[in-house]
Amino acid sequence: MYIVWKIFQIIQAYFICLSAQPISPKIHDGWWAYKDAVQGSFVPVPSFWGLVNSAWNLCAMGKRQSPVNIETGRMIFDPFLTPLRLSTGGRTKMGGTMYNTGRHVSLRPDRAHLVNISGGPLGYSHRLEEIRLHFGSEDGQGSEHLLNGQAFPAEVQLIHYNQELYANYSEAAKSPNGIAVVSIFIKISESPNVFLNRMLNRDTITRITYKHDAFLLMGLNIADLYPDTTRFITYEGSITIPPCYETATWILMNKPVYVTQMQMHSLRLLSQNEPYKLFLSMSDNTRPAQPLIQRCIRTNIKFSKQGRDCPNNRALRPQYRVNQWLLK
Repeated sequence: MYIVWKIFQIIQAYFICLSAQPISPKIHDGWWAYKDAVQGSFVPVPSFWGLVNSAWNLCAMGKRQSPVNIETGRMIFDPFLTPLRLSTGGRTKMGGTMYNTGRHVSLRPDRAHLVNISGGPLGYSHRLEEIRLHFGSEDGQGSEHLLNGQAFPAEVQLIHYNQELYANYSEAAKSPNGIAVVSIFIKISESPNVFLNRMLNRDTITRITYKHDAFLLMGLNIADLYPDTTRFITYEGSITIPPCYETATWILMNKPVYVTQMQMHSLRLLSQNEPYKLFLSMSDNTRPAQPLIQRCIRTNIKFSKQGRDCPNNRALRPQYRVNQWLLK
């Protein structure tokens, strides 16, 4: 009896010790969601991201989080912001694989095709890693960033990593000056963007209806995705999924691109689950806007009035209406 009691004590002590050890963040790497699921199991939504995993504490405690609400009346004109430069290594066409990740429509370019951006607010050349779509269940919501409190039906984000300082995206994402994200608002029109039309036409989008579905696309021209403008808005922020590293320079183009109402409807029919599970639309895959705190929002959109709101005190403050293209 005494031996049995000692064995019980040893086992009890082992589990107490085990429970006191921090759980590896790797266990929770994919354990997050944008909205409550109905299956009954708890998966942390954005308000819990920073609380369930110590490796994600920036999601709750960070001071430079994204996305944000862009207040055009507080933008700072920076005359040193040059236009973005897009480089494709002399090849206009690229290929890539489109995925249903369960959270996003994601297009990842073929590694053989080099697509870089530089210029603008960037001091280094950044390589395209992924194109990601965020969209809403209704036309009045879907973009992660807001413009004067207004959401757009969708937002496309071109995510790049600093290839001059870092070997890959994973290393760059946790490092200074690591990430650059070009963000383009999406609106609805009968004249869709050429690049998005390739991604969202019926023959293509139905190939990725369920989580883990993938489809290869060829003959894409990344320049077709960009709107016809050199004007943009920029600020320093974070990636918008856990672990919310504050290593991202955001560049929001000052003109939208367009998809059709039917293409938007097709996006809303994508499932965040596998085919044998309950259908849950991938729509509303957005993180809520985060506090701007003391950050400056700079722009190369010209305006005339001077002000002193930016901490660097070199700023101009606009009495400004954003480019009419964006508000149409």
